[in-house]
Amino acid sequence: MAITYPLALPTATGIRSITWTMVNATAYSESPFTFAGQTHAYTGERWEADISLPRMKRAQAEQWISFLISLRGRFGSFLLNDPDATSPRGTATAATISGAAGDRTISATVTSGQTLLAGDYIQLGTGSDSTLHKVIQDFTGSGSAANLEIWPSLRKTRSAVSADLTSASGLFRLGSNETSWSADEVSTYGITFGAVEVV
Repeated sequence: MAITYPLALPTATGIRSITWTMVNATAYSESPFTFAGQTHAYTGERWEADISLPRMKRAQAEQWISFLISLRGRFGSFLLNDPDATSPRGTATAATISGAAGDRTISATVTSGQTLLAGDYIQLGTGSDSTLHKVIQDFTGSGSAANLEIWPSLRKTRSAVSADLTSASGLFRLGSNETSWSADEVSTYGITFGAVEVV
């Protein structure tokens, strides 16, 4: 069977730890004489993640190793979510999103009284069209369109799309073309890898 991207993460084990990094393309220059500074925010924004898996025996490890090899370095893609945030902290069960590419303030329609709280994740699109966003201000639905602040900004124009609020995932690729793992004297494997968002 041919490999098609994006891949789903193996289910042989969970993730032991994940470090998320939010990268912003912002320039800052500072005078060496007065220390006065100037900033400029460019449009570049992306997620990065460093993932460590629990120690495991070969039967489980080979599922992860095969997954990593299948990505062919930075060529292939996979879906990644925050395993500690598989549901929103707010009460919203659905949201409809609209906005133009580059928008950080988007239009969201959520049932009146239901909430999305700062830190909740939303996924727009599916498969290779998936983008992962974080709500950065508390939001209470009114039943009609209202402004919702997110990071990163929209990658493309979205018109009345349903947001996935459960196990929201984004599209990622490996951070390096090198794939490695370790095994100790009792055949326990250790696997870590880095990922960057596909933009």
